[in-house]
Amino acid sequence: MQQNVWQSVLGELELTIPKPSFDTFLKDTEILSQTHDEITIGVRNVFIRNTVEKRYHEQIKQLLVKNGLTAPKITYVQKPSQGKKTVINRETTTPLNRTPISSSAVDDLLSSPSSAPTVHTNTLNPRYTFSNFIVGSSNDLAYSACQAVAANPGVKYNPLFLYGGVGLGKTHLMQAVGNEIAKTQPDSRILYISTETFVQDFLDSIRFKKKGFSTKYRNVDVLIIDDMQFISGKEKTQEEFFHTFNALHQNNKQIIISSDKPPKSIPTLTERLRSRFEWGMAIDIQLPDYEMRCAIVEAKASLSGVQLDNPTIEYLATNIKTNVRELEGALNQLLAYAEMRGVAPDASIAEGLIGSARQSRPQHVTPKQVIDKTARYFSLDSTEICSAKRDKHIVFPRQIAMYLLRSELHLSFPKIAQELGRKDHTTAIHSVEKIEKASKLDTILREQLSEIRERLYT
Repeated sequence: MQQNVWQSVLGELELTIPKPSFDTFLKDTEILSQTHDEITIGVRNVFIRNTVEKRYHEQIKQLLVKNGLTAPKITYVQKPSQGKKTVINRETTTPLNRTPISSSAVDDLLSSPSSAPTVHTNTLNPRYTFSNFIVGSSNDLAYSACQAVAANPGVKYNPLFLYGGVGLGKTHLMQAVGNEIAKTQPDSRILYISTETFVQDFLDSIRFKKKGFSTKYRNVDVLIIDDMQFISGKEKTQEEFFHTFNALHQNNKQIIISSDKPPKSIPTLTERLRSRFEWGMAIDIQLPDYEMRCAIVEAKASLSGVQLDNPTIEYLATNIKTNVRELEGALNQLLAYAEMRGVAPDASIAEGLIGSARQSRPQHVTPKQVIDKTARYFSLDSTEICSAKRDKHIVFPRQIAMYLLRSELHLSFPKIAQELGRKDHTTAIHSVEKIEKASKLDTILREQLSEIRERLYT
């Protein structure tokens, strides 16, 4: 009965909330329990829990009452993970419940047109799914686009081009698309490879006159290719990929590409490839913010069967800001050490393990460092940003500095105004809101913010 009520609540929420936000934060929620004084709602992870509490609590409360469920208290909790922990080979793997196919066997089978339609070239890691991907403000657009592609491969956002620094989740998201398509369309031929593998296969086909190269890459329904930046400078390989791209695209086959930089910034990339990479949608994945880093630490620890206390989560999230992979590495180091010593992992152990290794980086970024690094990035002096000058080339960097003081150091608006020498904090509010809104639409601005952040923590 209560789940039927909750479905009604979700139905009404879906009508008033943008689809990407609904799919990200509310779609997978459910009522876990109900008593006379409390309703417990389960969400996927701690980040979603915090967002639902802040943004949608009042709407949920009103709709529950409207649909006949009332309680003095509504609590949001992370749903317990289900299923046994499985050790997955990080190299090329086949999906669960499928027979592994060797690389040579794939080539041989694909070289025969009659057998090609029945062959699965799925080289995905089943560990990468949408359900265990942590969504935050730095990657929510990419997450929503990937879900749209998984629902309609070859129709929406083709090609889909994801770019961003190392360890930010590009591979996870791309393979999540492939795994979702494999689940809903089990006859799909899906191939995930690195650009390095594509280059090597192409060279081998020329050097050893190896047959089946073109058929292998063009006779798939979904081609997912990682680290496209490594095609830079390889003219013959770019030409071959151009023809592969065209063959797939003209037949409405889905192409998903990742790179550490946007198409226009890949050096020596031919113009015809660059324009094709921009046909569909190119989305950057940025550095995770503090709340998202906390959610990642908590979620990854929970998968290992460990509940960390808040000081430990906050220590890791505060001191490791560069990428998710490094954050996971530090967490794994902490958990392994605690297990070997037979003690509970805590902030003091974390500080002892990773503190000395990070002495070369600033442990605490100060407002002055944010202002100085922003000024230097725009070839200005910090005194100019803090001055009363209203020149356009100074106002814009000043607004970015205010935005970073808010997003990175969580300063109050009056404090931000004080640091920038302003009397009225409404200027800070306006600047932060302006940059926050513009960054969602302006690719160049997002790149600038990402580069300044990297300079702050390296």
